[in-house]
Amino acid sequence: MQSIIKASHISKIYKTESLETIALNDVSFEIKKGEFVAIMGPSGSGKSTLMHILGAIDKPTSGTYLLDGENVGSLDDDQLSDIRNRKIGFVFQAFNLLPRTTALKNVMLPMAYAGIPKEERLETATKFLKLVGLEDRMFHTSNQLSGGQQQRVAIARSLVMNPALILADEPTGNIASDQAEEVMGMFKKLNQDGHTIVMITHEPDIAHHAKRIIYVRDGKLFKSL
Repeated sequence: MQSIIKASHISKIYKTESLETIALNDVSFEIKKGEFVAIMGPSGSGKSTLMHILGAIDKPTSGTYLLDGENVGSLDDDQLSDIRNRKIGFVFQAFNLLPRTTALKNVMLPMAYAGIPKEERLETATKFLKLVGLEDRMFHTSNQLSGGQQQRVAIARSLVMNPALILADEPTGNIASDQAEEVMGMFKKLNQDGHTIVMITHEPDIAHHAKRIIYVRDGKLFKSL
């Protein structure tokens, strides 16, 4: 099975004039195409730093990170931006939707950045809003939607570029528990349909929806189940 993520001896060190902080220390793991993996760890464990590297938001200080075969560490800022838009569908805790913009336009946004024609953007965004059960809310602005509905809009938006990886950062952190179960059910369905999902969470009950859990502690891979 093809590896979507291959992290080899990843370290991340933050330096100031007087201090050196090791956020990640020699972390190695692989995630295959079609896996659903949760990354867990307490506050300060390094999981957020790892998420930034996996999401091509930051680069490791040392080690190699291959995303769908591309070496992220060798890319400049423009190339990092490009790989984020092409290869990764992001789902954030805070939804990151434009508040006075319709669900439909929010979902169309990544395709607009990629220069996809408007008719195709409209068709694709409509398809994925239907997939997440929001065809009757397409023309509502995001601030007219519940937290769970906003997260479903974010999931639809994460899918439109047909990414190699869906990267979810604490995706249930801002929604009620019943809505969290709905969102996790949606991730499980997407995974069954073949999508590769990596989810960062500190909640054990949410992590156990994944098929595999990677634990991070003190910047190191603690265990993988």
